[in-house]
Amino acid sequence: MKKEHQHCLASIRSHYSQFSDTEKKIANYILNNPTDIIHSTINGLADTLGVADSTVFRFCKRIGFKGYQSMKIALAAEIVTPMRDIHENIEENDSPQTIASKVFRSNMKTIEDTLMVLKEIQFQEAVNAMLSADNIEFFGSGGSGIVAMDAYHKFIRTGLRVHASTDSHIQLMTASQMTEKDCAVLISHSGSTKDMLQVMKVLKESGAKTIAVTNFAKSPLSEKSDISLYTVSEETDYRSEALSSRIAQLSIFDALYVSIMLKRDKEGQNALKKMRNAISVKRI
Repeated sequence: MKKEHQHCLASIRSHYSQFSDTEKKIANYILNNPTDIIHSTINGLADTLGVADSTVFRFCKRIGFKGYQSMKIALAAEIVTPMRDIHENIEENDSPQTIASKVFRSNMKTIEDTLMVLKEIQFQEAVNAMLSADNIEFFGSGGSGIVAMDAYHKFIRTGLRVHASTDSHIQLMTASQMTEKDCAVLISHSGSTKDMLQVMKVLKESGAKTIAVTNFAKSPLSEKSDISLYTVSEETDYRSEALSSRIAQLSIFDALYVSIMLKRDKEGQNALKKMRNAISVKRI
């Protein structure tokens, strides 16, 4: 959690689908020739690609840097201490162990990239919003709905009043009953899921505090939320970005849970003890 971005390549990949053709041209060159970039001036890169210096400068700003020089510094740091490319293609003759290794390393890369873009201020704001809320509601649909239910399963242990439902009608009904004293957490990898945007619209009318957990790129959901926590993931031959992001989303909620339990101290421990006593009858 640093003031300056340290995730040039991850930022480019996560924004890629929203780039213009010219921006994709710059992005492709940086992704394919990172070493050349750190030895090149903004004028040199612009001449190579046949674009204006100002176009390259705006691209750097678009992916979160103050300018070309700060992007080069971040890129150089990535190259000096490179992470192995773990988004390897699955080959037809790969053994089960090799496939497992590639999938595990892909998940590790997703978590590392997400940690790079996790901002301390936003994370702390999310913790505070949840701690001060009368009620916390987790919203998600499809695969994100499963993450919402997992978050609900974790946060029951905190002693806070939490709830989640994956039914779109109940989600809208619940959102309509929330107030400015409540906190809503909306999960959507794309940030443009129709169900979640409808829920967000109702939440804005009800006045509830909103937290979005979504992909690291500008999206309708992140623009409307009070607080945004981002994940970064790459698409592979056998998994979409959305599938890869699940592990990062789960990790974000793990971190929120631990932070909140530490803040609640004895209250959290008492709630956890009650929960463990209650479910002990389910064990042989």
